[in-house]
Amino acid sequence: MDELDLSILALLQTDGRRPFTDIAQELGVSEGTVRNRVAKLVEKQVLHIVGLVDPTSLGFNAPAVVGVSVAEGDIEQIAMKIASYPEVSYLIMVSGEFDLIVEVLCKDREHLANFLNYQLRKVAGVERTQTFMTLRTFKMAYGSPPIFPNHNQDE
Repeated sequence: MDELDLSILALLQTDGRRPFTDIAQELGVSEGTVRNRVAKLVEKQVLHIVGLVDPTSLGFNAPAVVGVSVAEGDIEQIAMKIASYPEVSYLIMVSGEFDLIVEVLCKDREHLANFLNYQLRKVAGVERTQTFMTLRTFKMAYGSPPIFPNHNQDE
């Protein structure tokens, strides 16, 4: 990746639907160049253009973050099982008190309780969980902000 790719990525992170013609004009290149660069970034899986939805607007009123401690064993196998549940929107392996951090989107507290008791805690290898109900979201950003060398973030 070069500086042009990084600049294209920075612009698409603020608006993934921004027209290639606008990007090309801002960066001083042709629309075809932008189109080809974006296609290559998508093909290499550096860039994924998706629509972000506010889960509460769809009725998911019981989002939570769950810390999961696993017994000795294949943590990746356990993580893949947990990731297969439709309630799970984000799952990462971490260091510290927990082995996994799981973000879940549930319709209500009953749905969350059922997920915890009848799905998550039943996964072989899950030793302990601690659930943190999301009370208010102050920032929701998927992917990191555009932090690229020689690129001014305040533009």
